[in-house]
Amino acid sequence: MKAHLLQVATTPNRSFSVRKEPIPNINNRWHCHKEVELVHFHRGSGTQFVGDSIRRFAAGDVVLIGANLPHYWHYDEEENESCKDKSARLPYATVVHFTENFWGDSFLGLPENKSLKMVLDRARRGLFLTGPIGQRLAQRMEALCHLEGTLRLMALMECLLIASEADERNYLSSLGFRYESSEVENERINAIYAYTLSHFHDKIKLQEVAAISGLVPNSFCRYFKSRTGKSYSQFLLEIRVGNACKLLINEKMSVKQVCYESGFNNFTCFYKKFKLITGKSPLMYQRAHSISRPQRELADVVN
Repeated sequence: MKAHLLQVATTPNRSFSVRKEPIPNINNRWHCHKEVELVHFHRGSGTQFVGDSIRRFAAGDVVLIGANLPHYWHYDEEENESCKDKSARLPYATVVHFTENFWGDSFLGLPENKSLKMVLDRARRGLFLTGPIGQRLAQRMEALCHLEGTLRLMALMECLLIASEADERNYLSSLGFRYESSEVENERINAIYAYTLSHFHDKIKLQEVAAISGLVPNSFCRYFKSRTGKSYSQFLLEIRVGNACKLLINEKMSVKQVCYESGFNNFTCFYKKFKLITGKSPLMYQRAHSISRPQRELADVVN
């Protein structure tokens, strides 16, 4: 995929950036940057794209995105509406940006920093950090926001050392995902994303989405597969199943209502595809998350 190259703002008296996001969808497009990104979501939910991974995200999630790995968080519509409320509320996320070598080219080469170098290398596939690791990391990120000087640097190192405890189950993007940094096709891929996220509830004709990208259907299919490693139909299916997961967890709907609200026209097809992607039937998924809901295990949807 071709992602928008984002310039991350820095200040003269800071070697890396820490900020609170007051509204959702500040960077609501497929983008990348040279900085490593560490984000903790405080509120809101939506669809997360990291490399070739598509899954749900929700409050409490922590994600580590490596340098030049394209990503995109699309908040649900209700979050876009709620951001119009200007009253003081929790920020949507805490975000940390830093370049891999901001502490000097030789620092990561020190034998004592082997774990730091390794986690930054692993972050190039994206890491989803949950459970005790995610909770500890979120707490340390919050402390980082209030520290200055050397303590600030030490807190960032602690965050990365906690993230280094993650294993292969925490990867987001697949091992085979490759990205060449270029902005040539930025507008095209963002148009495909925007159209799909706006129309997945309805029947999407291949001719329609191909026209959005300025291609004929056959060329569009080859183009999309070559850039993402998956067919457009698989991409659309993952978006719809992700939405179904959200509705099963958060809404008081029957499974059949969820089926049709997520863009499926056939319940048997919905049942089979949902189980294929999540490993559970829709009803089992709903019951499992109803039981574990207080524990915030909401993000094991699509990978």
